[in-house]
Amino acid sequence: MKRSKGGTGLLPFPRLNWGGRRRGAGPKPKGERAGVSHRRRAVLASRFPVHVTTRLVRGLPSLRSRGVYAVLRVAFAMGCDRNGFRLVHYSVQGNHLHMVVEAADRACLSRGLQGLLVRIARALNRLWRRAGKVFADRYHDHILRTPREVRHALAYVLNNARRHGVRLAQEIDWFSSGCWFDGWREKVTRFPAGLTRPVVRARSWLLDIGWRRHGLICCAEVPG
Repeated sequence: MKRSKGGTGLLPFPRLNWGGRRRGAGPKPKGERAGVSHRRRAVLASRFPVHVTTRLVRGLPSLRSRGVYAVLRVAFAMGCDRNGFRLVHYSVQGNHLHMVVEAADRACLSRGLQGLLVRIARALNRLWRRAGKVFADRYHDHILRTPREVRHALAYVLNNARRHGVRLAQEIDWFSSGCWFDGWREKVTRFPAGLTRPVVRARSWLLDIGWRRHGLICCAEVPG
């Protein structure tokens, strides 16, 4: 090895910062796994409602059929108010669900959603006579902190079918909790009184009263 002048006798090598865990290193998730961030979720206070979205794995039948929706309504009704978790509004689309929920804290939200989604998955697998995963990834949640945010989320969830270009035969989407929603600007058709209610009434000020400061929601409103 060639010796350097007046040193240890070895040629100096640049110090390389190799090894160990580095941010951004490793393969990136693709497909369904890439949809939801795995960062630590934000702290949740009970006064803030939450907009939750969860998707099905690919290749499953559409959720927007009468038989599937009947199964979903039963699951919603059984899991809508448990241990500090409350399901207040929902919308059923072909391959995903939107929900507006309340929870005492982050732990109650996680446990409540986990229990509800497990209940739904088991019911759908029985209906479809299959086994295996139903939901594709972690749920996505957005904490609603202002009256305007809540109003936007309600319009987005309850009129979500219009956003996807679905042509409705009636003023509201029957694959949603819209018939139990009392914030429509128009008079709407309600489900029969004997039908089990699959959602609970809002308790938080934002989800019950506060959002109305920005106006009631029109049935024909197409959310952005």
